[in-house]
Amino acid sequence: MKTIILTIILAICNFISQAQQQNGIDLTVTINNVKNDNGFVILGLHNQQTFMNKSIDALDKKQATINEGKISVTFKNVIPGDYAIMAIHDENDNNQMDFQTNGMPKEAYGMSNNEMSFGPPLFSDAKFTVADKNLDLEIRF
Repeated sequence: MKTIILTIILAICNFISQAQQQNGIDLTVTINNVKNDNGFVILGLHNQQTFMNKSIDALDKKQATINEGKISVTFKNVIPGDYAIMAIHDENDNNQMDFQTNGMPKEAYGMSNNEMSFGPPLFSDAKFTVADKNLDLEIRF
């Protein structure tokens, strides 16, 4: 009897988790102009609270291997809302962006909407909306 009840509970939990996984949107990000295949590209999916906030991690992170100057990654099951993607080319595999002594980045970076301004990136410049269908974004370094 206990095994039957346990089996039913596990089946219900499995059904609920599968139903939740299918509610989100897939967000595919490509970068076609990575200057070399050294290291990898790190991408972070952010909302307004996590964007450029060192004390809070990105909502989701991906690491992509570079092949002939190109990468493509998919963030799965993103719930509708406003987001921004930040990407860096981590050429030396140290899992962080490296800076020159004057504060300028040593490694290539980009963000959604491809807005490149002087000074720190702003969420309002990189923001895009996830609604009810899958999205494809291209980021340029």
